Amino acid sequence: MNATPNSLLPSPTSHSLPPTSKTPFTDSRPFWLTLYFFFNLGLTLYNKGVLVRFPFPYTLTAIHALFGSLGGAILARFQVFVPPRLKKNETTVLLAFSFLYSINIVVSNVSLQLVTIPFHQVVRSTTPIFTIMFSALLLGKSSSRWKIITLIPVTVGVGLATYGDYYFTRWGLILTLLGTILAALKTIFTNVLQSPLPSLTDPTPKSFLSQIYPFSILAQARLHLNSLALLSLLSPLAFVQCMVLAYSTGELDRVRTYSQQELTGARLMALALNGCIAFGLNVVSFSANKKVGALGITVAANVKQVLTILCAVMLFHLNITALNSLGIILTLLGGAWYARVEYMEKQEQQQLRNRTI
Repeated sequence: MNATPNSLLPSPTSHSLPPTSKTPFTDSRPFWLTLYFFFNLGLTLYNKGVLVRFPFPYTLTAIHALFGSLGGAILARFQVFVPPRLKKNETTVLLAFSFLYSINIVVSNVSLQLVTIPFHQVVRSTTPIFTIMFSALLLGKSSSRWKIITLIPVTVGVGLATYGDYYFTRWGLILTLLGTILAALKTIFTNVLQSPLPSLTDPTPKSFLSQIYPFSILAQARLHLNSLALLSLLSPLAFVQCMVLAYSTGELDRVRTYSQQELTGARLMALALNGCIAFGLNVVSFSANKKVGALGITVAANVKQVLTILCAVMLFHLNITALNSLGIILTLLGGAWYARVEYMEKQEQQQLRNRTI
């Protein structure tokens, strides 16, 4: 039987590819991290302007989810990706993750009302530490000593870069810590949901946390979804949950009054543009998470914080102290150090794989 043209192509997972083959730049980690910084910085700075004129965080998050749903539907209509059909247990996994996603938003918004922004940023900068801890407890993934050491200048640098008025209440501290833990868990499980099923020869390690609901579901979840599929499934759930939150907190009533008195065509266009940027960020964020891993994306988020400060200084002519400048430099150097360590470790792993082939 003659071979078809497709049969002449090597499998993407085949080991017969020559060792010198290179990954296309558009599929590389630097490319996706660059896009992540671009969209994240853009949305952060844009949100600061939008929230001043549209001070409704739950409704704004619902708008982001709505544009995620619309964007996913349009891309699926043009066959950019194929919407997956989930089984009952896989739908349960996605629902559990969507609740984690929504609770993380609620806790973050509430905690910001009880602490100052500098304090909030310092506590959130410890997210990589919680990511390491929960990756080990839930998934059995350990990080090297050098990778852990590189987190020290990153975390300390954020603290110095955002040094200012540190004020917090007891509940503010508790909720900020809880929000940091939830952010680490959300990042880990975003990566898990896009991962393939583990092989039988390499089972997922057990731990006491992995046997507690909902971690018992999520720790074993390997849906192998691409970023667009995950976004198209998650966005409608997030939209409904955020609208419920907006209604239960009375925010929708305030939005209704605002829309009747202050919402202009220009502001409506600004909200639409904000939703489009948020859709782009979600696609890029999920893709970057899959490429660089949960820990790498939390380190990138810390570096993004100090880049946001730099942009704010240049755009809004803000003054920063020598201590703030030292923190910015320390965080950027720490982020570069982390990237270097991770690159060297990946190279060593690749060399070991090549020796075993």
